[in-house]
Amino acid sequence: MSLTDILFNDERGERMSAESDVEQKIQQAIIVLQRIADDLGVPRNIRRACSESIKILKTKKYTPGVRASNAISILDECSQDPNMPLFARTAIWQAVSILEQVKD
Repeated sequence: MSLTDILFNDERGERMSAESDVEQKIQQAIIVLQRIADDLGVPRNIRRACSESIKILKTKKYTPGVRASNAISILDECSQDPNMPLFARTAIWQAVSILEQVKD
């Protein structure tokens, strides 16, 4: 095995690790959003926005960065709702914070 093969394998391993880290962050955000979507004490429009964001995050049609950006857009719009309970707003901000770390 040559030095080039070793460097290439290390680089590929590093790239695979980064991809799994991105998917792990997306999964963390999905868990946070799922708690809000399942809570009947949260207004329906906010639960719907969380469910729509989860659906976008789970699709594999786009790159992780695009999926995260689309979900952030939806969540940012619904986080301005004055009827949102404080715990739900905080959880949405937590999910947005996680998704902001996702880059292509």
